[in-house]
Amino acid sequence: MAMSAVLQRKVREQMDILLSGVAEIISIDELEAKVARSLQTGEPLRVKLGTDPSRPDIHLGHAVVYRKLAQFQKLGHQVIFLIGDFTGMVGDPTGKSSTRPALTREEVEENARSFVAQFKALLDPERTELRFNSEWLAKMSFRDVIDLASRYTVARMLERDDFAKRFATQRPIGIHEFLYPLMQGYDSVALRADVELGGTDQKFNLLVGRELQREWGQEPQVVMMMPLLVGLDGVQKMSKSLDNYVAIADPPAVMYGKIMSVADAVMPMYFQLASGLPPEEVRRVQQQLSEGTLHPRDAKRMLAKSVVELYHGTEAAEAAEQEFDRVFRQHLAPEDTPEVQISAADWADGHPWIVRLLVAAGLAGSSSEARRLIQQGGVRLNGNQVTDADAHLEIKEGDLLQVGRRRFARLRRGRA
Repeated sequence: MAMSAVLQRKVREQMDILLSGVAEIISIDELEAKVARSLQTGEPLRVKLGTDPSRPDIHLGHAVVYRKLAQFQKLGHQVIFLIGDFTGMVGDPTGKSSTRPALTREEVEENARSFVAQFKALLDPERTELRFNSEWLAKMSFRDVIDLASRYTVARMLERDDFAKRFATQRPIGIHEFLYPLMQGYDSVALRADVELGGTDQKFNLLVGRELQREWGQEPQVVMMMPLLVGLDGVQKMSKSLDNYVAIADPPAVMYGKIMSVADAVMPMYFQLASGLPPEEVRRVQQQLSEGTLHPRDAKRMLAKSVVELYHGTEAAEAAEQEFDRVFRQHLAPEDTPEVQISAADWADGHPWIVRLLVAAGLAGSSSEARRLIQQGGVRLNGNQVTDADAHLEIKEGDLLQVGRRRFARLRRGRA
């Protein structure tokens, strides 16, 4: 039956929102049909996002997908935040060149609790269906596992890029690693998902869900993949292991400072995927950057403030901007600079060895690290760069010792 003009308009409105920023979708026609049926019947789509709690922090790269989930929620659909507590004990081999160590039950549970606390900054918890895949996977018998494994072939598994490369170079692949995409795919069967979200690096696993749903007589889910956000280095994807990330739980001042360090070349991507600004404003900023009519420094300040505001609110964003200006434009210490007591032995009559002082102040873990920091030009005393690692400098009460752009210590003389 042909759609009415009113229904067509409502479908198009939702599709315009849902397709914005998407890297790949399988398929657009299927999603449009599902949205139309939802509007006709009043039954919301069941939209799934699975999270492997291998690390406790949600960063801006994760949030790209979570914010798309929030768009479905705002349009009235039922979002399902699935924590892979059972699959987390296996470990997703995606993109790995070797078998990934499994997490313990205690590690999974601790990380899962952290995820639950953080996702509330992105989704309405009252309208979010929170699930754990141990609900069904932990109950499966060995016969059930064999039945699940019979639904997919080894040849299909070896189509996956990371498995194919390891097989070709004779690096080991554990049988249990083949079970991971099957378990993730079965999650979609158990939840009867209409749509599943993920990053582009999850394509194989997401497509397994479609195949298994067909095997169980369900309509296959639409697979919606979001682009991977590049990290602060401007080269590799945002990752905690690469230390190029911004956590959504970072304090406002820390978050603002990290965004101000992002590479100029990837700012257009950050505006689109991380800023939370309206699409028309994002396009305007991107055009101005391309034309050279907006200075990258000013664009970056706009970006940093919008990201902080998204997760901490307007007041916190304004305070973070003022703190950044205080430290990096006015060259003043942060208001919350810690005071460090330096022992009489390390104080050395007001002329301590700079290397020893850095270690005593907790700004370097060892003498060798302190020397390296000085050689790299990262050490300042009262704003003046220290260049000689063998120097014995004159210091007094209240002097400011700085390492890098964000680490400060106000020096106080301790008791003898």
